[in-house]
Amino acid sequence: MSILKSMNTGVSGLRANGQAMGVIGDNIANVNTVGFKAGRANFSDVMGNLMLGIGDGTRVGDVQQLFEQGALEMTGQTTDMAIAGQGFFVVRNPGGDAADEFYTRAGQFVLDDQGFITTPAGFRLQGYPADDAGTLRTTTIGDLQVGDRTSPPAATTSVDLALNLNPNEAVIVDPWDPNDPTATSNYATSVTVYDSLGNAIQAEVYYRKVDENQWEYHVMVDGEQLEGGTPGELTEISSGTLDFDVDGVLVDHVQGPTTFNPVGAAAGQELELNFDGSTQHAGDSTLRRLRQDGYAAGDIRGIQIEADGTIMGVFSNGEEMAVGQVVLAQFDAPEGLQRQGGNLWARTPDSGDPRMDAAGVGGRGSIVSGALESSNVDLSHEFVKMIAAQRGYQASSKTVSTGDQMLQEVMNLKR
Repeated sequence: MSILKSMNTGVSGLRANGQAMGVIGDNIANVNTVGFKAGRANFSDVMGNLMLGIGDGTRVGDVQQLFEQGALEMTGQTTDMAIAGQGFFVVRNPGGDAADEFYTRAGQFVLDDQGFITTPAGFRLQGYPADDAGTLRTTTIGDLQVGDRTSPPAATTSVDLALNLNPNEAVIVDPWDPNDPTATSNYATSVTVYDSLGNAIQAEVYYRKVDENQWEYHVMVDGEQLEGGTPGELTEISSGTLDFDVDGVLVDHVQGPTTFNPVGAAAGQELELNFDGSTQHAGDSTLRRLRQDGYAAGDIRGIQIEADGTIMGVFSNGEEMAVGQVVLAQFDAPEGLQRQGGNLWARTPDSGDPRMDAAGVGGRGSIVSGALESSNVDLSHEFVKMIAAQRGYQASSKTVSTGDQMLQEVMNLKR
């Protein structure tokens, strides 16, 4: 090997170790970058003469991305998400096409002024949208808009009451008088029911003892809330009988026909009353349990994100329902993804096309809400590699300087 060639070999070592130092510096600089994946400079030898087996030094063949899991840091911010396992969040530039689709492990998401879940840079998170009833449309992937959702109202169809009726109350012999319900009943309870539009309707349930161990009830509503009703006049919408045995246990409940036509809402609303658990024991008449299944419309007040990426909306009417689901992208060769900056990667022919599905499906990791994935850079390992790169650079420089000294000796032969 000529002296000049040995110097060129030393230069290749300077160049390669300098590039390796650049990779190490990039790793160290991103030790606090959420979702960052460390790189590794892979050296390869350069052959100048295959016949003699003499090499021409070294070069950096490629910079390999290392996708080992980073530690999870709990933040308590609901829209922060970390992936425990394989997969990437899918984000898209608003108004862009498929070429504007990127992938990230950085789950620092926020809600923008239109209710979309976005990265701090404004890229919108992709997932399965949900319809107004909370059903996920798993055949469509698009922007997740959750901040403007509402919970539609639901009409009351059943009322669950458990009460105790005092057996020592006097039997009322006078007939039921809807115009004077208090005088012709022994006890009354109130319940709020909802029509199909979500309007709250106050109903009064009057109980009257008609025989030993037998009661009847009448459900009354102000006429102004019913089609054809008279404002200020109570109108009966349902009634029934309750029979107890000698131990005060409810043994029979018969509900009569229900006529419930709220103003402007769906007519013929069903209203089933359930008195399971009611008793007739000595003591004051009292209401122990009251539940009904209707509710008014509600505005979204917050979200909760499940491990499978389902985003549950929490509404002002107390209801919860799915408003979307985050999808994760999986690649055959994630090392082939191309870094784009801003914690984003783009697909390439080397990475293959993304396969998208819900978290936890097909080997994809789970989503941890209120957490972020830290950089997977190991500082101690990087400093060890830095020392090795420094020594390699120093030794290569010695090859160049020693070659220069040898050339100087050759020049001195002529003197």
